Amino acid sequence: MKKFYVITNSLKDPNRQVTDNIRDYLNKNGCTCEVQEAMPKKEGPYHYTDPDLIPEGTECIIVLGGDGTLLQAARDVLHREIPLIGINLGTLGFLAEVDRASIYPALDQLMQDAYSLEKRMMLKGKVYHQGRLVGEDIALNDIVISREGPLRVINFINYVNGEYLNSYNADGIIISTPTGSTGYSLSCGGPIVSPGAEMTILTPIAPHTLNSRSLILSAEDVITVELGKGRKQNEENGLASFDGDTVFPIVTGDQIVIERSRVSTKIIKLSNVSFVEVLRQKMQDS
Repeated sequence: MKKFYVITNSLKDPNRQVTDNIRDYLNKNGCTCEVQEAMPKKEGPYHYTDPDLIPEGTECIIVLGGDGTLLQAARDVLHREIPLIGINLGTLGFLAEVDRASIYPALDQLMQDAYSLEKRMMLKGKVYHQGRLVGEDIALNDIVISREGPLRVINFINYVNGEYLNSYNADGIIISTPTGSTGYSLSCGGPIVSPGAEMTILTPIAPHTLNSRSLILSAEDVITVELGKGRKQNEENGLASFDGDTVFPIVTGDQIVIERSRVSTKIIKLSNVSFVEVLRQKMQDS
C-alpha cells in the first residue's frame, strides 16, 4: 500500500500530534497521506466524514479514535469500498484493534502489504409510517428500536420474511450484526458472535416475560418490527436508532424493515491481534 487517508477524531487527538506523526511517517517512507477531521454534520448525505474528499486510488483509510469513530467512518465511506483500519487512542476496542504502542509496526505492515481483509456484513433499515417510507440508513453494529419518554414497556410485534414471529413487552429490541454482538446486544444478554460470521441477532431489551431470548437468524432473513399499542391501547412513541447515531422518531403502527445491506465494510486485519485475543483481554478486564 502506498496511498493512505486518515480520518481523525479531534476529541481523542486534540493537538493532532498522533495524526501528524502518522502522516509524516508515511510521507517519509514514500507514501501519500491526506487527513480529514471527523466532524458532525447537521445536513448532507454523510454524518461525520465527507467521502467525496477522499482521493481516487486511496488504498487504505486509517481511522484514529476508537470503535465509535470507526463505526461512523464505515457508514460514511461505505460505497467507496476502501478498506479501513482503526487505531485506538483510548482503551482496547473490538474494531479499532491497533493501540498507540503498535502504530508504527502496524504502518510498516500496511506498507509491506502484510495484512488480510475481513468483510463485515451491515444492516439496512427502512422506517415506514402509515405505509410510507419516512427514513432509512445503514448500520455496522446494530439498529435499536426503543421507547421514548416515561419509563414504561412497549409492545413489539416481530415478523421474519413477512411471517409473524412473536410479540412481547419490553423496553426495546436490538437487531445486530456479528460485529455488533459485542456491543449493546451483549449487555442485554445476547451471544458473542465471531465478527466474520454472517447472521443477524435479535435481542430484546429488558423483556417483561420469561420466554424472551435472543434469536440468531440467517443473514438473508428480512426482519420487520412494528411498534404496538400501549397497555391502555393508546399511541406510544419510540425511536429507531442506527449505530447509536442516526435516530428516527416512530409511533404506534410504524414499522422498521431490516435486511442485509448489499455492501459490506472491509476491515484490515493484522496478524498480531486476533478476535480471540481481544475477547480474552476483555474478559480478563471485566
